[in-house]
Amino acid sequence: MSKKNVGARIRSLREEQELSLEQLAERSGLEPDFIARMEASQDPPSLGPLVKAARGLGVRLGTFLDDHVSRDPLIVRFAERQAGLNMHRGQDSPVALRFFPLGVGKTDRHMEPFFIQVLPESAKDRHLSNHEGEEFIVVVSGEIEIRYGQETHRLKSGDSIYYNSAVPHHVGAVGGEAAQIYAVLYIPE
Repeated sequence: MSKKNVGARIRSLREEQELSLEQLAERSGLEPDFIARMEASQDPPSLGPLVKAARGLGVRLGTFLDDHVSRDPLIVRFAERQAGLNMHRGQDSPVALRFFPLGVGKTDRHMEPFFIQVLPESAKDRHLSNHEGEEFIVVVSGEIEIRYGQETHRLKSGDSIYYNSAVPHHVGAVGGEAAQIYAVLYIPE
């Protein structure tokens, strides 16, 4: 995986397409100031804004994560798994979610599979986010709480949930302990 961070990739793609911040804002539904902060930051925002930025740029979410090398079938060995994104709940806050992309290298994919460490920080800011598509989550260890619209669901090891990600939602750890999940995101083109 390239050392270039997500914000730098977004800026690079925007500049390659000769789009101003205002034009990308119009296409994505994000504010120009937010896009500028996202491009300048070493830390990516939550998935919702990333999905909107990808939509506005006409690329899939994985474009921000991989080096565009196609392999089929793609096998990711546990020992070779690499962290791709660390998401923070706010500026200058500790890491809340650590994403390990499992589709890097398969450029013709239609899903974004991840192994995710859901850290205790994730429970502190329960801001709901949404984006187009669907998500499927399987809890590997620990316990997570998913706020989905007005509902709240707790899932333990072995439990799964499949939902429409256009509905505002939040995934967080429960009880001050980290959890581990596998998540597959489908984002329609």
